[in-house]
Amino acid sequence: MRFQSTRDTNQEKFTSAQVIRKGLADDGGLFVPESIPSLTFEEIKTLCSMDYASRAAFILGKYLSDYTHEELLEDCKKAYSESSFVGGAAPLHHVKDNLYTQELWHGPTAAFKDMALQIMPRLLSRALKKTGEQRKALILVATSGDTGKAALEGYRDVDQVCISVFYPVNGVSKIQKLQMVTQQGQNVNVCAIHGNFDDAQTGVKRIFADANAAKMLNDKGFFLSSANSINWGRLAPQIVYYVSAYCDLLNAGRITLGETMNVCVPTGNFGNIFAAYLAKLMGLPIGKLICASNKNNILTDFLQTGTYDRNRQFHLTMSPSMDILISSNLERLLYFVAGAQQTKLYMESLARNGAYTVSDAVKARIDADFCGYFADEMQTAETIRKYAKDGYLMDTHTAVGVCCAEQYLNQSNDQDVPMVVASTASPYKFAADVYTSLGKAAPADPLQSQALLSEHTGTQIPYPLVGLGEREIRFDKTIDSKDLLQEVLGFADTQ
Repeated sequence: MRFQSTRDTNQEKFTSAQVIRKGLADDGGLFVPESIPSLTFEEIKTLCSMDYASRAAFILGKYLSDYTHEELLEDCKKAYSESSFVGGAAPLHHVKDNLYTQELWHGPTAAFKDMALQIMPRLLSRALKKTGEQRKALILVATSGDTGKAALEGYRDVDQVCISVFYPVNGVSKIQKLQMVTQQGQNVNVCAIHGNFDDAQTGVKRIFADANAAKMLNDKGFFLSSANSINWGRLAPQIVYYVSAYCDLLNAGRITLGETMNVCVPTGNFGNIFAAYLAKLMGLPIGKLICASNKNNILTDFLQTGTYDRNRQFHLTMSPSMDILISSNLERLLYFVAGAQQTKLYMESLARNGAYTVSDAVKARIDADFCGYFADEMQTAETIRKYAKDGYLMDTHTAVGVCCAEQYLNQSNDQDVPMVVASTASPYKFAADVYTSLGKAAPADPLQSQALLSEHTGTQIPYPLVGLGEREIRFDKTIDSKDLLQEVLGFADTQ
């Protein structure tokens, strides 16, 4: 399997190890596979009898063809071990009727990013050896909250790798911030920036596109790579859990082989739902892909109108991991429905004008698979409250997904089709907002909300979040987004 950039009309090809090492294409595009491997019904049937790690090794092997099955299986078994994912990876929870959540947050940072970022560092380590790379990989991450901590934990003290994470100073929850600024490891750096997530992401992308920055880092013995979902090594593992959800539905007798399921994904950067789209292209029987947004409903507007316009008000919400106006992975979808040449023009228009509009033909191709809904703050809180009464506690992002899934079900004829909602974080990562959504008064210290939420609901605080407020704060710097390169170069000097 070879890969190419979403913007490269010449279609230069790369191996999977090369694209995992590089992260972002030299032309600023994102890497995509040259073709989509098939997943047959017979293979799905075989996968049903496997554990999650074995399912992951099998699916990843279809894309990462320069890795052996033995290598992938060894890495997957380590990544998805019981000690890391207490209670198992990606369990399917039956909420009611045909509504399910796939709980992707049972890993070491209590967020779905663990599903990819526990395996990705292992893939990168092998990629460095496979490509003969002698320099250190310097991982740059812009985060809206969860990716940062999951990447820091995954890459902590990994040989030949160091990692620097940037987050918006007022754009993450206190719990997310504490998880990052207390991170242990000798090869990690965390820094806040003045601005929002898009400012951080734009700053990081600017460094990747800066030839002079690459030269300065090369002189210091480093090359840049990424851990955001712009990196194929981060995106590919996300395909697995949609296949796993279908297998679990089959094993539970909820569907028969060949029957469809629908998938609803709360998303800001479009990576998680794009992984589901790839699973569908492979042959997994997925009907509709429901893209769930919060008040920053730029993706909803795009899916409804065909116009992507980031020239709008930015909102800080109780689901901060979705507070995004530049959805990077949408570029990959555009490539598949419009081709490299048109995708490049769309991205140039986005950079120049902050907007682009797809043709009617392109929109029709997107409409065949996707639809978009959003939930505002009141709807999000109401969803949390309603399901808590029935004994199911969800975080703010999952609530956005469930609310949008309900909107779709109310407007479609798909009530008899199982609906799987990607549950992306533990409710305890956003305990203050979950607690107040239940009609309780917020305590002065958001950390107190964890204990209060546990007492009120009779649920347990997950192990990665216990004692968070007692950990040593190691990183307390805040900079302007224009100073990112200086910060990166200074960090490299310490490594």
